[in-house]
Amino acid sequence: CQGLNQDTGPIVFEIEGFDILPGSGPFFFLLALLVYMLVLLGNGVVVCTLSDPRLTSPMYFFLQNLSFVDLVYTTTTIPNMLAGFLMDQLTISIPGCFLQMYFFTQLAVTGRAILTVMAYDRYLAVCNPLRYTAIMTRSVRMLLVTGAWSFGLLCTLPPRVLAFLRPYCGPNMVRHSWCDLSSVRTLACADTSIDNVLSLSFAMVALLTTGVLILTSYFLIATSMYQMGVPERLKAFSTCAAHLTVVSISYSAASFVYISYRVGNFSSEVRIIVSVLYSALTPFLNPMIYSLRNKELRIAIRKTLELRHCFTVYFLILWGLECKLFQGCF
Repeated sequence: CQGLNQDTGPIVFEIEGFDILPGSGPFFFLLALLVYMLVLLGNGVVVCTLSDPRLTSPMYFFLQNLSFVDLVYTTTTIPNMLAGFLMDQLTISIPGCFLQMYFFTQLAVTGRAILTVMAYDRYLAVCNPLRYTAIMTRSVRMLLVTGAWSFGLLCTLPPRVLAFLRPYCGPNMVRHSWCDLSSVRTLACADTSIDNVLSLSFAMVALLTTGVLILTSYFLIATSMYQMGVPERLKAFSTCAAHLTVVSISYSAASFVYISYRVGNFSSEVRIIVSVLYSALTPFLNPMIYSLRNKELRIAIRKTLELRHCFTVYFLILWGLECKLFQGCF
């Protein structure tokens, strides 16, 4: 197996990717490239649009952070995956593999933490509208976003550090399209039962903490809506509809990925496809969902598309993608 040192073990990992689906590389390359470009365009335009100081709503500030997370989140994996479709053999250094693994998971958890912050923002907007502006000040917004990023940074670090410290002395083929923790862990030359427990524990903390807080916010919103008249209920539902849709899609997709990894009946091919779809689905849909539900945001996006500086950011991102694909920058 290439990339192996007989004395010290593997010096690189080989990413198997879609080699398990012979002849499908060109099709999946074009499909993934199209989706990735749409993700970059959609979220990049949202980030540029919400930089406008005239859009002062706290919700726009949180949405801008969510779009930025989605941009970086997809960029941690999809460029390398695209390179794998074009190359007979895709390798990645061991430190690079664990960095990719960490940032992919950290950004996923950070995205859910920001969705939790947005749920609290919706709760204030519906249940305490008169004090909403006084409570959701700039300093409070910064504190909430900082807390979301800190939660993602700390909650995903211990399992990845433990996996990095394990010895790897045998096969170096990762059966995935990127450095997935569960796939890399199978290559360790040591007992990883503690790793499994630690990883599952922190995953449950990340999912349950954010999930319970979001459910609590919406329970309080539903209780408040029950006491409103019909016009007020419709207005409150319109306020929460986009966020509730994004949360439902995100947690449903995450649950399906978790089930595919835990149920033995799913083949490795299905698990890879489900993981790839999950990594691109919510970043792809989020800009459309929020823009379709918000007239002010649609108008602002239309104006942004008329400005050239926003596309400068987009083409810089595409240049970075080309660098990753053809020069091995990662």
